[in-house]
Amino acid sequence: MPAKQALELYFLDNRARLLEIASFLDRLDRYKDSAAAKDDFRYKSFIKALKLIIGTEKDRTINVQLLFSDLTAEPIESAAGLKAFGAWEGTFSEGN
Repeated sequence: MPAKQALELYFLDNRARLLEIASFLDRLDRYKDSAAAKDDFRYKSFIKALKLIIGTEKDRTINVQLLFSDLTAEPIESAAGLKAFGAWEGTFSEGN
């Protein structure tokens, strides 16, 4: 499929996704204690992912996936009781 055709086909869907993201960020700004939310590793990962998408011209998908992923090689003893957060806190707690 030519890129122009893909643009025409998927533009509106992706425009809607961008508006959802903008709305999400605006909502966070309007809540009291928005500074606490912005200090959360998930918010930081989210903003970093947006910058990554804009700042690169290839491999955006894999780079965003890696940004949200735990890349440690050592297995934990047990995952019982753990829940998924959608981003890895270690990205920001280890000085990255």
